[in-house]
Amino acid sequence: MKMSKSDHRKWWVLGSLSFGILAIALDMTILNVALPTLATDLNASTSSLQWIVDAYNLVLAAVLLPAGMMGDRFGRKKFLLIALVLFGAASLGCAISDSSSMLIAMRALLGLGAAFIMPLSMSILPVLFHGAERTKAMMIWAMANMFGIPLGPILGGWLLKHYAWGSVFLINLPLVAIALIAVGLLLPESKSETRRRLDGVGIATSSIGLAGVTYGVIRTGEHSWSDPAALAAIAASVVLLLLFVWRQRRIAYPLIDLSLFRSSRFTWGALLATIVTFAMFGIMFAMPQYFQAVQQFDSFGTGIRLLPMIGGVIIGAKLAQSLIAKAGTKQVAAIGFAMLAAGLAVGAFTQSGSGYGFAAAWLTLAGFGLGMSLPTSMDAALGELSAERSGVGSALIMALRQIGGTFGVALLGAALNATYRSKLQLHGVPDAVAETARQSVSAGAAAAHRIASEPLLDSVGRAFVSGMDVMFWICGGIALAGMVCAILFLPRGEVHSGSNQSSEIGV
Repeated sequence: MKMSKSDHRKWWVLGSLSFGILAIALDMTILNVALPTLATDLNASTSSLQWIVDAYNLVLAAVLLPAGMMGDRFGRKKFLLIALVLFGAASLGCAISDSSSMLIAMRALLGLGAAFIMPLSMSILPVLFHGAERTKAMMIWAMANMFGIPLGPILGGWLLKHYAWGSVFLINLPLVAIALIAVGLLLPESKSETRRRLDGVGIATSSIGLAGVTYGVIRTGEHSWSDPAALAAIAASVVLLLLFVWRQRRIAYPLIDLSLFRSSRFTWGALLATIVTFAMFGIMFAMPQYFQAVQQFDSFGTGIRLLPMIGGVIIGAKLAQSLIAKAGTKQVAAIGFAMLAAGLAVGAFTQSGSGYGFAAAWLTLAGFGLGMSLPTSMDAALGELSAERSGVGSALIMALRQIGGTFGVALLGAALNATYRSKLQLHGVPDAVAETARQSVSAGAAAAHRIASEPLLDSVGRAFVSGMDVMFWICGGIALAGMVCAILFLPRGEVHSGSNQSSEIGV
């Protein structure tokens, strides 16, 4: 059947918006390869480098829910355009920053732009697409989101070899420009027909709560789970979030529609997407360190070696798209979680001397599981959103995923580091070197090279792999739990659309 001009336009919008999503995903990892250069060129301290990374995540977490609500209330296209312009301007500001404080401020603005782009780009899917078309659109959106994570080190490593560090931010500009043109010319405005009153208290409690939880978890990764400031931030933030939920149940115009959680498809779709994110961030936390610190590849080589996972994601997502109509969401999601668990279980047998073929095989299998489980879970939740509440509903899904990823890195990192430190063999190593080696595998490998100690380098590698294997067993168990939850709680049948309205793109 030949597509109409309206059909062509909405697919062009999605394809172009995917470039904006790709830019956001790239920003999550591309900066990591530039940190050593930033430390030298900007004379940035370790604390400054941490804030350069964390400023983005903190603002992103804080603004997600208000961003979805504002798009629903005032117009999704309008705020998407503003956010894309802000993201592009902030990228340029990052590239020309001449101090760490300026770069931190620009990274915060990047996070602000991303906080609007991510939920609002997802919120237009139930407005423009329905049924099987929406499932296909969700697959494209999710793949653009996932591709940037391993592509960041590849692209960042290549840019740093040929250009100044500012190029890792300038790469965002053409991607944002493509998205801006398509959204401006092709996307119709959409917003909620109900003019809800702004919930200022809800905005404040949810924003401070989400940012506080994110900060507390980040701080535990930098210090430990016994750090008083980290525990206080998490405890206070949890209280604020509980107050937020309590208040949302009692006011006439809540920031989020808690009735969404009456739908098992939305509730379990969102929770399963969070579980997938938790496990995925475990892989992306450990494998770059394994390739760089243990197997001694540079950042570019590390990114290249993560590509099999992308191949698995593409195949898995394509297969999921064709299977959903025949087998249903429950079965497809469960198969995806089973494949992810199997890949992680195989990965848990990794040794410091394992060949790359072994890593490529299990990364492909894990990627296959990711490609089947993540878009399917998100589409299950998205299918319950009408055009009326797609903005705040999408923001809620993204906020849960953000929390899942943040806790994933912190909790799994803590398990990995505890095993790493317990397995280190430091007999005969000078105290100062031993203390450095205990900090992290990267610090340990650098210290071993500095004193030219092969035994220490071997011990560091073996200890890290032991911790990584423990972490993968945990991730595999979480993925297996996701499979069980999908079987028990996701409704049977094909994903349906929560909106009965058809939105055509005008000529």
